[in-house]
Amino acid sequence: MTESQPIAPAIAQPDTIAAIRRFGRYYTRQLGLLGEGLLKSDFSLTEARVLYELAHRSAPTAADLCRDLALDGGYLSRILKAFDQRGLISRSVSPHDARQALLALTPAGAAAFAPLDRASQQDVRAMIDRLAPAQVTELVGAMRTVEQLISNDASPVAPVTLRPHRLGDLGWIAHRQAILYAQEYGWDETYEALAAEILAAFVRHHDPRAERGWIAERDGVAVGSVFVMRASETMAKLRLLYAEPAVRGTGLGRRLVDAATAFARDNGYRGLTLWTNDVLLPARRIYQAAGFTCVDSQPHHSFGKHLVGETWELPL
Repeated sequence: MTESQPIAPAIAQPDTIAAIRRFGRYYTRQLGLLGEGLLKSDFSLTEARVLYELAHRSAPTAADLCRDLALDGGYLSRILKAFDQRGLISRSVSPHDARQALLALTPAGAAAFAPLDRASQQDVRAMIDRLAPAQVTELVGAMRTVEQLISNDASPVAPVTLRPHRLGDLGWIAHRQAILYAQEYGWDETYEALAAEILAAFVRHHDPRAERGWIAERDGVAVGSVFVMRASETMAKLRLLYAEPAVRGTGLGRRLVDAATAFARDNGYRGLTLWTNDVLLPARRIYQAAGFTCVDSQPHHSFGKHLVGETWELPL
């Protein structure tokens, strides 16, 4: 094939089309979108979506909603007229175009939307509560893949936030790190045992004034972690730093290390130490950039591999 020849589009096979339609039927039923009113309310699905947009956007115009929701102008106009009659929305003249009205929810509109929002969150929570953390990650990743593959526009990437660890995180971290290190470095299950032992000790002896864990989260899914644990009265230990492949290269590893370093410094530790292995090159680069220095290295056989363990330290 030469560069001037166009690439032929993929031919959609009947079974592919049938599978996609079957998923659409399952999805609409699972989310309760087929009833006369969404989530046992008197709002249709489209009306509820318009309320959602008005609740989460700053003064959009009707033209904005038509474009972003791919709605017919006449249909949206009828919805907005009904909202007007119920006192759910207000209109103000756009300072940039007097022909356009800026839309916003009134207090009555916000009160009408609130139970819809709560009910939707409760329904989704009920669906995923029975899933293990790994399954939730797989589900959200699959949904993101669907969005990316069928969207004509680049989907915005949700921000990564840092939060304290909570119930369910620690088992997930041991599980996920073990899988990643097995895939990337060929380590065996003894690494998972080590991570689990470290985290079990953290829980048993946790002093929240001197120790802390951070979970990096995107779209409600854990994508990284780091912990500060007491090594002595004057030294803290940085442990279990990791980032999911999808968020590497975004600066997340350095954010986690900086959060841990700031905590250790603010809590009176004189130094921060860590133990790593020479093959973990991305982590070693993060430590070096943060000011850590390798002070010792020893060969060892662990996790089914011949490795060189390294001790790094950062004076505070």
